[in-house]
Amino acid sequence: MNGTVLAAIPSPTQGVWHLGPLPLRGYALCILIGIGLAIWVAQKRWAARGGDPTVVLDIATWAVPFGVMGGRLYHVVTSPQQYFGENGDPVRALYIWEGGLGIWGAIFLGGVGAWIACRRRGILLPPFADALAPGILFAQAFGRWGNWFNNELYGKALDESNPLALKIYEWDSSTGQAIRNAAGDPVVKGYFEATFLYECVWNVLAALFIIWADRRFKLGHGRVFALYVMTYCIGRGYIETLRIDEANHILGLRLNVWTAILLFAGSLTYFVVSSRLRPGRETTLYRTPLPEGGPVDGAATEPDSVEKPGADAEKDKDGADPAGKGAGEEARTAARESGD
Repeated sequence: MNGTVLAAIPSPTQGVWHLGPLPLRGYALCILIGIGLAIWVAQKRWAARGGDPTVVLDIATWAVPFGVMGGRLYHVVTSPQQYFGENGDPVRALYIWEGGLGIWGAIFLGGVGAWIACRRRGILLPPFADALAPGILFAQAFGRWGNWFNNELYGKALDESNPLALKIYEWDSSTGQAIRNAAGDPVVKGYFEATFLYECVWNVLAALFIIWADRRFKLGHGRVFALYVMTYCIGRGYIETLRIDEANHILGLRLNVWTAILLFAGSLTYFVVSSRLRPGRETTLYRTPLPEGGPVDGAATEPDSVEKPGADAEKDKDGADPAGKGAGEEARTAARESGD
């Protein structure tokens, strides 16, 4: 092998390893590590906001399965030909280990799962989404390496001497291995732009940017999550134009480019309107009235839902409360007993 070939970025010739009867897939491993990283970042950020970090894992048990289903549904719906078109195989729509998880669908249905879990816990979704947002970008950055293991989602052809060129093999997605010639050597398909790597780098930089912006401007009410969507859409919309894999087009643009444009516009609108209507951060992480039994997991609640020390001193000797605080407490107690 000459020195020019060594300048290119290598790709693996195998994406699946077997531990006895158990297949270990590089794509799935990258996704799982990314999910774990997102949970860890969310726990740190949720705790910094005054929440109980242990609830993050509970919410993830709802959000992750919903997200996987949403990601696969988006991929199948937007690329139906390979499953339901001529020579398509509908059963392969279930083979998520071969790749094909649309992030847009994963975020949407994953958000539905998170919303269900948050309601069960009495947690407001916007502050939780704000805590989670940077972790999602780190997870996406790591998950993109799954495409590297599968030798997929690359850009235009480059000269093999280009240090940014990605070496791609002819690939058998059913076995997760490179196709080999009669001599047993993997067949090189060519050298292409490493768009998976571009997106990985962009996601890391975007995550660091929104962490900085959150600390600098004290963002709240879902605006960190909106900023995540905007920054991701900017990078993804551009990188999508570099990819050469098959995709459906509308008015000459790939479908995912249109999705990025629309989501960016929607998130920007939300960010601006929310900033004007509800500046600053939330004063509570939990919905009111409180769930039966009081505060959830011992985290912060509405300021007026906590009895202040010395409140009894404000009552007169007959037990009356001239400030009306006793009546307010009775109302809150009745609300808690009535549940959500």
